[in-house]
Amino acid sequence: MKKDKQNLFNSLWQLLAAVKFAVILLILIAVTSVIGTLIPQNGSDQMYMRVYGEFGYKILKGLQLDDMYHSLWYLGLLLLLCLNIVVCSIERLSSTYKVIFPKTISFNPDRFRSKKNIQAFDLDADTDSTVRACEAICKKHMKTVLIESTDSGKVFYAEKGRWTRFGVYIVHISILFLLIGAVIGGIYGFKGNMRLDPGQADDVVRIPKEQMAMKLGFQIKCEDFKVKFYESGMPEEFRSTLTIIENGQASLTRDIIVNQPLRYKGINIFQASYGMTSPEKAKFAVQSRESGMVFEIEAVKGKKVNLPEGAGTFLYNSFISNMDFQGHSLGEAFHVDIELTGQEPLHVNIPVKFPTFDKMRKGKYIISVMDFEPTYYTGLQITRDPGVWYVYVGFTLMILGCWITFLMSHQTLFIEVVHNGSNPTKVLISGTANKNKQSMKIKINKIIKNIKGIS
Repeated sequence: MKKDKQNLFNSLWQLLAAVKFAVILLILIAVTSVIGTLIPQNGSDQMYMRVYGEFGYKILKGLQLDDMYHSLWYLGLLLLLCLNIVVCSIERLSSTYKVIFPKTISFNPDRFRSKKNIQAFDLDADTDSTVRACEAICKKHMKTVLIESTDSGKVFYAEKGRWTRFGVYIVHISILFLLIGAVIGGIYGFKGNMRLDPGQADDVVRIPKEQMAMKLGFQIKCEDFKVKFYESGMPEEFRSTLTIIENGQASLTRDIIVNQPLRYKGINIFQASYGMTSPEKAKFAVQSRESGMVFEIEAVKGKKVNLPEGAGTFLYNSFISNMDFQGHSLGEAFHVDIELTGQEPLHVNIPVKFPTFDKMRKGKYIISVMDFEPTYYTGLQITRDPGVWYVYVGFTLMILGCWITFLMSHQTLFIEVVHNGSNPTKVLISGTANKNKQSMKIKINKIIKNIKGIS
């Protein structure tokens, strides 16, 4: 039994240590991320039903594709990738550690003498001067320098950058921080909405994906909201003046616009949208279908006014920011009640942009909107992501790790000075680098030029 458990553990360890397993996980995460981009996230049930149908809606909900990045299976993929990175790093760390921190640094001159890139040249200088110059050059360009005497002269071995082999592990750690930050943000973070009219304060965030409301612990008050429009009617800028109220006292007041949020105690408050709110009063045109006469009515919200010709009463009941008619959006509309004498009240929606819309009702009077002073509400997006600092650390380590991994290397330099009696001194030079070999080649050529300069 104990042996079976050990075999199972070894099998799982080998699976998590396999590069192929890492590639499969990365492909799965990439593919599912594309799916999450194509399918709108955190939409309403009605939207998914309309776009994908009942069967597609059930699949989306069953697989949590409507909120994929917070689903258990997606977080499970990220967790498996974390385990894979940790196990791969542990599996290879022992051999890397031995290279970086050897008990003794030794070298084999014959290994360098047999290299194809070794260069040899004669130098018109005495051996002692050449040896001193080579020693100075090695100490200048490298960190560790070993010198050995041979029957025919001196051998120099110099190196630097053993520690750069840790660069890949820094990249691994950065990925772990990024993944941990994503998981923490997915589990403990939230993203919700808040709608405020000018002068209104609220401390409740509506979270669409969970269909719930959550208290912030402080109030957000909209002191003012302004919208600027281009001549085309498109919004140029919308700006909210917000006050944070905590324990009944104002903590701070600040203006926010798109991409310039307010941050307070880990909560991010973004300017996300705006919309038209219910005007206090409006002017309506009331046309008699029989006579063709057009009458003007100024109605205050919630107050009845008399219809012309003593026909009954008219009530401006509410304002609709986006009227839906048979699946089509007609934009802003007024909801009014028309009560003709001796008849039951009629509940009618009058769209602002379509003045002839009410003709389809075929009533005694045709109602259209003449004029009103638009007022706007501010739409705020409220978010909290406790994993963001892990992400910041991860990106910083990623940049550092990539810099070390791709732009730095473990370099070794071999120089041999051979004394030929009365003949010119012979110098052999070679070098290696575990990365960026072209840079090492350029460095060796510069060293050769410096050595030749002593003659």
